[in-house]
Amino acid sequence: MEYSAKLLEQVNAAIAAMKYPAEPVGLYEPIRYVLSMGGKRIRPVFLLLAYNMYRNDIDLVMNAALGLETYHNYTLLHDDLMDRAAMRRGMPTVHKKWNSNTAILSGDSMLVMAAKLILSVVSPVSREIMELFVQTALFIGEGQQYDMNFELRTDVTEDEYIEMIRLKTSVLVACAVKMGAMLGGGVTEDVEALYKFGEKVGLAFQLQDDYLDVYGNAAIFGKRIGGDIICNKKTFLLISAYHNANEVQQKDLMDWLSRREFDETEKIKSVTNIYDHLGIGKLCIDRINKYFEEACTCLSSVKLPEDRKELLWNFAASLINRKY
Repeated sequence: MEYSAKLLEQVNAAIAAMKYPAEPVGLYEPIRYVLSMGGKRIRPVFLLLAYNMYRNDIDLVMNAALGLETYHNYTLLHDDLMDRAAMRRGMPTVHKKWNSNTAILSGDSMLVMAAKLILSVVSPVSREIMELFVQTALFIGEGQQYDMNFELRTDVTEDEYIEMIRLKTSVLVACAVKMGAMLGGGVTEDVEALYKFGEKVGLAFQLQDDYLDVYGNAAIFGKRIGGDIICNKKTFLLISAYHNANEVQQKDLMDWLSRREFDETEKIKSVTNIYDHLGIGKLCIDRINKYFEEACTCLSSVKLPEDRKELLWNFAASLINRKY
């Protein structure tokens, strides 16, 4: 078994072993439910791998990894509520299984639990670790607000979109890598390079999700293909298509975006055809590769023996090597 897979097993076991107060059940049962739904656990594994470049006693920082995973799932819980999503990972979302008030209160408690878990890690850099977490949480809130703003706009630029996903998605990956390195005792220059590494990997990963939603294999991707097209989600592909389209293609795109009633299969096919004619899939893959190469450069600058960086790099590469 690969080392990252073993770390994933340890993270899942630690999540399953988390203790909750017995009462009130209505507050803590939804939290247990959310954290038991699974997921890739990317952020805690990144933290542990970054720490492992410097030290081997990962049990000492497991609570920091659990804190980031708890925080990540808190953001998903509230995202689902804001999006009125009915399902998450094939299971009913909290506001559907319980109600909206429960989703708000249990989510807020998850945020506090995340901070408590991170604070429980004994380290000379405890204050710096908490400052990193708080700043990351603020960034993610900013990213979510930009995402909401974009729903009402048709003139979103590629640069604006990249900044939104940097804030909403990639800074938490960057936080995980940096936090692991800080806890491991990494020097400032390397810690900052690792943060940039995490940012670039996070950008590539999100753009790959955009791509796979249109061109992926549903069985491998784990989601219905074309979901973003159906709900008019502003993605790199849609934004690039609009800005590269001719007048007729722009009109067709706007027609599909404005329709209240439509055949979902027809919409997916029509919008995908526009993407195909404009070569949007290749543009997206090129951008993914660009960010991945930049991540490689950032990691290469870290002043550690190459064999100490290998596991972190291999894990990042495995995330970007899902089949197109």
